Amino acid sequence: MRLALALGRRNLGRTWPNPSVGAVVVAQGRVVGQAVTAPGGRPHAEPLALAMAGAAARGATLYVTLEPCSHHGHTPPCTDATVAAGVSRVVTAIEDLDPRVAGRGHAQLRAAGITVETGLLREEAARDHRGHFTRMKRGRPSLHLKLARTRDGFAAPATGERLKITGEIADGAVHLWRAHADAIMVGIGTARADDPSLTVRLPGLAERSPVRIVLDSTLRLNPASHLVRGARDLPTLVLTGRGAPAHARRMLASFGVEVAAVPTDGQGRIDLPAALAALAERGLTRICSEGGPALADALAAHDLIDACTLITGPAVLGEAGGLPAVGPNLARRLADGTLAEIEARPLGPDTMLTYERI
Repeated sequence: MRLALALGRRNLGRTWPNPSVGAVVVAQGRVVGQAVTAPGGRPHAEPLALAMAGAAARGATLYVTLEPCSHHGHTPPCTDATVAAGVSRVVTAIEDLDPRVAGRGHAQLRAAGITVETGLLREEAARDHRGHFTRMKRGRPSLHLKLARTRDGFAAPATGERLKITGEIADGAVHLWRAHADAIMVGIGTARADDPSLTVRLPGLAERSPVRIVLDSTLRLNPASHLVRGARDLPTLVLTGRGAPAHARRMLASFGVEVAAVPTDGQGRIDLPAALAALAERGLTRICSEGGPALADALAAHDLIDACTLITGPAVLGEAGGLPAVGPNLARRLADGTLAEIEARPLGPDTMLTYERI
């Protein structure tokens, strides 16, 4: 099962709207087949692993990180392939929350005379499949918030100038998170101030750059920005208000940027719950938010954060102060246990704290 989980993690961020599942076929103590859900979400892992195993699958055990699907979609049910292969035992890590499955996969396998066991490494599987489960349960993608701060707690100087806080090792970790996300999201403030590219810049992983999303209620995104100029190469989506200027929509569209209207709140800002629901309808399951403290605190106010990573660098702003990285709403979520600390470790000269929804 640990091998199956490791396989599933390989394609995180590449299989949406489907989960990235790992499957391993074991016969007489030997691995005879293994696979992960293919990019784009199909073929699924189970039929790929069973095909690799061939005749050796008969009487074997299939280990899979998620309950096999039991419904007809773009491909036949994985339960049918499992029964046809002659597998005698199936071990799954966790049940699927998709209402089209939700126990039916296990039931169909048992009805075919296959021994079914579930719950092996359930907690690890739940973390790996968090995006899929959040979309099924909450109607939105899971959201991983990343924030960098100085040792005295600031995200930027009071002057507003850009500040390099984290080092090379931490930057590499951020790019790996990007590679495992369906999309990276920032607010218009970060897009204008930092002019980010929001790409994966790790050797050999450039093709893993995810969808780039900007929350921009009035379409102030600069047409000369990296995001706009790179929109024909990487999917770039701007979520805006329904009253945004038509000429700005046309201009962004001419560069290959997709613009979609979502509701706004009473202050003219993007309605964050509605925005995430719209992203879920598009099939997105895993969002990495790399916006600034304002967006982070707004997400916390709506209880939309499922994992939070705070990276603290060695720099100190001192008496000059600056913009606090952690706002009051996020501080409350971290203090009241909504987001519980699960890990603290160094990243070179920086320190990383990771929190998860309980």
